[in-house]
Amino acid sequence: MTATLLRLALVVALLFPPVWRAFRAAQAEWLYLVALAFAVALFATPLVRALALRWGVLDLPAARKVHEVATPLLGGAAVYGGFAATVLLNFDFSRNLKGVAVGATIVVALGILDDVTDLPARLKLLGQIGAAAVAIAYGVVLHLAPHWFPGAVWINVGLTVLWFLTVTNAIQFLDGMDGLAAGLGIVAGLLFSVTALQTGQRYLMFLAAALVGACLGFLPYNFRRGRAKIFLGDGGATFIGFTLAGLAVMGEWAANDPVIALLTPTLILGVPLFDIAFVGIVRVATGRVHTFSEWLAYTGRDHMHHRFETLGLTKKQSVLLILFIASTLGLSAIQLKEASAREAAIALVQAACVLAIVAVLEGVGRARSH
Repeated sequence: MTATLLRLALVVALLFPPVWRAFRAAQAEWLYLVALAFAVALFATPLVRALALRWGVLDLPAARKVHEVATPLLGGAAVYGGFAATVLLNFDFSRNLKGVAVGATIVVALGILDDVTDLPARLKLLGQIGAAAVAIAYGVVLHLAPHWFPGAVWINVGLTVLWFLTVTNAIQFLDGMDGLAAGLGIVAGLLFSVTALQTGQRYLMFLAAALVGACLGFLPYNFRRGRAKIFLGDGGATFIGFTLAGLAVMGEWAANDPVIALLTPTLILGVPLFDIAFVGIVRVATGRVHTFSEWLAYTGRDHMHHRFETLGLTKKQSVLLILFIASTLGLSAIQLKEASAREAAIALVQAACVLAIVAVLEGVGRARSH
């Protein structure tokens, strides 16, 4: 009870107007947003954990999972709460932010429903497509195909839907070890903040700060000594993925260079994008899946974190290694702002070399698992 009151007091203190004014006077608005989202998520996580235990919403041990004890789900509701409260209290909603916020809310609701009832994979996919469609309706659209190209509008819409689905599910697929999905949310959020600052997008920088803080507030209950007290669940992992995908599309990463504009968010999200692509290719090549329906339904211990564990790393070592790799790729993205075509090509080759090393390690891990 004392700990709960202290966490509540932290939230109230940060909402006290003089505190906000003090942060603003120190030009530390970004830090304030991180702190507020952190405090709300830190306060909310034990509450949703208690609800999950009361309602029996637990992730039970299974052959394809790494945990050995039934663990409460619904942690994503706390992360969403921290992010949503911070955004509602501190942001004037732009049209794009409305689209991402509504889409993310749909994704969270669908994920929580899946945690409770175990929805069919096709229904979850349809829901995610609907969430992406909402974001697109509010103008959150990639502009990869030039306007003069035949059918450019529909090509860009299709690519945007594909982007949202890929990033959302890539983060969800990597939510297989304590701290991994939330850690990726923190790393990617920090990198988006830095690149947004570089490109003069303070609004986007502050929005990424809210995600960083919300993930940080959840982490002490999930990435800790001993076993996790609560998991994100599908609601949390897909929320983080969808929000990161939205940040990437909302940003203007290079006004006059579409290659740099594409490379920047791709490098920041390089680890989850690589994992979903690599695992998909391997599953098809090895004959594990033959149809799209099989691909949607297939689950297995063949993702990056599983392979690293097979190599002999502990779960925490595997998570930290993946976060270091994600940070390395993201640092390359930060260097792209003033990069020439030659420098951008070198950054891309460097990222490819890092991912090639990961692929080799995963291949060794796969061989050892058979």
